[in-house]
Amino acid sequence: MNERAAVIIPVYNEGKVIKSVIDKVLKEYKYVVCINDGSSDNSREEILKTKAYFVDHPINMGQGAALQTGIEFARSLPVEYFVTYDADGQHRLEDVREMIRTIKRDKTDFVLGSRFLGKEAVNMPKIKRIILKMAIRFSNITSGVKLTDTHNGLRVFNRKVANSIQITLPDMAHASEILEIIYRNKYTYTEVPVVIEYTDYSRGKGQSIINAVNIAFDTLLRKVS
Repeated sequence: MNERAAVIIPVYNEGKVIKSVIDKVLKEYKYVVCINDGSSDNSREEILKTKAYFVDHPINMGQGAALQTGIEFARSLPVEYFVTYDADGQHRLEDVREMIRTIKRDKTDFVLGSRFLGKEAVNMPKIKRIILKMAIRFSNITSGVKLTDTHNGLRVFNRKVANSIQITLPDMAHASEILEIIYRNKYTYTEVPVVIEYTDYSRGKGQSIINAVNIAFDTLLRKVS
């Protein structure tokens, strides 16, 4: 049982799978923090059936806001490392273990998961792969942080980062903002290959292509404004 890391899971309308996701994580990690981000389904009830820490947003505020809420809650826990973890079941605990080993060994501030190092993602739709590759090139230019995967929700960071990070973008654009935070604060980072397992469920829940394009334009506008 790992008692040195807190796993932070933002949740929005994941009632079909969230209990099984939490129960699996709790088998390895003592501290699991779930933020119900104004879900309109039974996510809240399913989370409360588990032993995870529970924080409730009365309205949907977006994944970035949910992550910030979860990080602020997790600061009160006696942990050294903070993990951001998706609620739809596509992340693997073996990848989390390797990322925590890496941040301990290399003493970096961030360890970021990459779908494009080593083994490819499982069942990733072709159009999603193309859009992600384009987003990576764009982000590497605008953020100043050079990565092979810029919008992967699986991350590990240390307490120094957790104590100061302030995510201000409420929606999915927070992923680009985190990279800007890394660059601005000169945080050290490394990437670790991870496997994302795209199921019929997670593909159905995934971010739309139009939304991804909107995020790219929003990031560009913030850069030039």
